[in-house]
Order: sequence, then C-alpha cells, then structure tokens
Amino acid sequence: MKLRLLLFLCAVTFNSFSQNNVLVFQSDFGLKDGAVSAMKGVAIGVSTDLKIFDVTHEIPAFNIWEAAYRLSQTAQYYPAGTVFVSVCDPGVGTARHSVVLLTKSGHYFVTPDNGTLTLIAEQLGIQEIREIDEVKNRRQNSNESYTFHGRDVYAFTGARLASKTITFEQVGPKLPNEVVKIEYQKPVFEKGIIKGGIPILDIQYGNVWTNIDKKTFANLDVKAGDFVKVQIFNGTKKVYEGKLKLVHTFGEVEVGTDVVYFNSLLNFSLAVNQGSFSEKHKIYSGANWTISLSK
Repeated sequence: MKLRLLLFLCAVTFNSFSQNNVLVFQSDFGLKDGAVSAMKGVAIGVSTDLKIFDVTHEIPAFNIWEAAYRLSQTAQYYPAGTVFVSVCDPGVGTARHSVVLLTKSGHYFVTPDNGTLTLIAEQLGIQEIREIDEVKNRRQNSNESYTFHGRDVYAFTGARLASKTITFEQVGPKLPNEVVKIEYQKPVFEKGIIKGGIPILDIQYGNVWTNIDKKTFANLDVKAGDFVKVQIFNGTKKVYEGKLKLVHTFGEVEVGTDVVYFNSLLNFSLAVNQGSFSEKHKIYSGANWTISLSK
C-alpha cells in the first residue's frame, strides 16, 4: 500500500513538472524589426507542434526589473509545464549565466540570470536551476554570433525543452538554488505606516501600481470611502504627498479626480478617473520607487 502511494505521488510530481508544448516569449526587442519573428522561427524549426504565445516585447530597453515584473504578473495564469523564454539581456555575451529555472509550481524559465528571476523565484519557488550547455543546446552554426543569444540559445533551448526534444536534465549542469536578485522595498507595516514599492505602471492608462496587497493594507483599518495619506519617493526624494479617497471603481468619482483602489492583482494602486496619475504627478516605477501609506 505504501509503495503504491509513493509511486502515485512520484507520478503526480513528474506530471506536474512535465512540459506541455506551450512556449511563451518575452523580450525588450520591440516589434519594429524581425528579431521576435526570428526567435519564433527558430522555435517552429524545432517543432511545428509548439503553441507559442507572448507576454510582451515592449519591455523598455535594458529594463531587467520590468522584465522580472511582467513574468510575475502573468506566469501564474499558465498551466504547469509551460516554458517561458525571457530575453532582456544588456550583458549579452558576457560571463552572466544562461539558465533554466524550474519552479515548485512546475513552470520553466529560460533566461539570463541577471535579475530577471527575482520575483518569480519568490512567487513560485525554486525547484531546481540548470545552466544551459551552449555546446549541446545552441542553434546550429551560430557560434560566431555573440549578440543574439535570444535567437541562438534561449529560443532554441526553450523550444527543445517545451517540445520534449530534451529533458530538463539535458539542459545542462545543475546549479545551486539561488538567482541574481534586484533589491526592492517589500510591503511592511510598522508603527501605523505601510511601506511598499511601485514595481510597475499600468502603462495604457497611467495608473500607478504598488506591491501592497490587501492583507497588508488591512492593518490601516481603512474602508472604501475613507481617505488615505499617500507619500511617494524616488530614492530618498519625496515627489508626491496627498490624501486620496479609496474606491471600488473609478466611476464613483468625477472625471479627473485622483483616487486609490485595488487593481486586478488586488494590490493597492493610484489612478485618475479617465486620466493618467503617472503623467499628472510625474510618478514612475522601478525598484527605486517607494510609497508609504497612513490614515
């Protein structure tokens, strides 16, 4: 009986980590040229059975932090076994490691280990990390190309892994379960004040998203309709201060009114009804942007 249970648990674990032919791309390449299309062409060349999707290719150039955030924003909604290829690689061709991270949730991330995995490692946990063996897992006849590892290494390896052409063990040698991390302000409540970070903007609308979750915010004992004192800093410089009404929806206030609310990820956010909070107050995002809240 115990043996059957052990075999069952092993089978469940294996299946949850088994690749599912889904390959998801992200980069800072933009869509003005053929770079993204070339990566997808390499992937299809490995297997025409792959199902290929995109997170985004509009990461601001060289912005590793935003690449890290976009992965954490979206990966959780894909099934276990999905392979993500993220290429924001200002250090391309240097000594930074090219890796595949397998999370405890059963997702795979193919990327340079340059900070891109900061949030995913925290959110989904590290099951195992392997360094890509670029002798075995590199597009044929690409050894003289030093500046497009997204095509020659990451897309190729990601496609081979997603299609089960190779196993995770065949990616390359095992590494310690540690990734390069970008330091940032995590949400904390101390002495009546909540501190958090501003990891990203809701770019289309100019809303300002924080990493302060509802559970942390509940320490203030503020309800919808109440006002919250907000201070925003860029490094040590205070760039905004105000008292804003907490609402459920933007339509609860007049057009042009500043409000605070909880976004689709249930994190505390700031907005202008039918306007841009970011543009209005010159608030932006990144690991150096922080916010404090009080009653």
